[in-house]
Amino acid sequence: MNLHVINTGFFKLDGGAMFGVVPKSIWQKTNPADENNLCSWAMRCLLIESGNQLILIDNGLGDKQDAKFFSHYYLYGEDNLVNSLRQEGFTTQDITDMFLTHLHFDHCGGGVKRVGDKLIPAFSDATYWSNADHWQWATQPNAREKASFLSENILPMQQSGQLKFIAPGSSPFEFMDIFYASGHTDKMMIPKIRYKNHTICFMADLLPSVGHIPLPYVMGYDTRPLITLEEKAAFLKEAADHNYILFLEHDPVNECCTVKHTEKGVRLDRTFSLNEIL
Repeated sequence: MNLHVINTGFFKLDGGAMFGVVPKSIWQKTNPADENNLCSWAMRCLLIESGNQLILIDNGLGDKQDAKFFSHYYLYGEDNLVNSLRQEGFTTQDITDMFLTHLHFDHCGGGVKRVGDKLIPAFSDATYWSNADHWQWATQPNAREKASFLSENILPMQQSGQLKFIAPGSSPFEFMDIFYASGHTDKMMIPKIRYKNHTICFMADLLPSVGHIPLPYVMGYDTRPLITLEEKAAFLKEAADHNYILFLEHDPVNECCTVKHTEKGVRLDRTFSLNEIL
């Protein structure tokens, strides 16, 4: 098995929304804001090469939206999905499986592309993996999340016939277990990947950055923040107990980290790049 970091670019979001009730005077120490109170965030995906399978976890924001949409999110940087795949020696046609942690636009937007007046899967030969509960949540969105679930990012997966649902308690890959988290959005999937002597957890929006490790640091975007608190507490305890490697999708600087138990609770242990463990 080989692992590859796929960087799809950076974007900006309001710092207050990203840290909820935590005051700016505290969160800006780890995630400094610009003059508009916006913080930079990565859209860092993970590519798993296992035998004849080439599995991509999440795919970034994509490029099919209009200028008004991008003006809200300040997409920037030299990286994009296609170029990052090419740098690792692959194309979108090589992807066999597209694993989607959840269907917010910054996690699934790159999975559908616009060709003329049609919207088609960007990965023509891939199976797209979601779960039935989250799919229903995303396709019948509540008013609070409606702006994050864009039908043009979601429905073409199903219309193409390439969508499959993962049954509860199962995994489509023998090397992966799945932790379900419902505080951020219903039934977000956190893959736990067994790699050599490690467990690598793709943290999605359960832990966007190292700045979110303390329990009260919960995003204002989370639909059920008290459930997030419970899920984070359980997951971080397990991660500290077993020395999991946490792969950070949104941290603008750090690819991976470990955590440890301290007298103040679970805290950051160390940060490092994925290449340091490969």
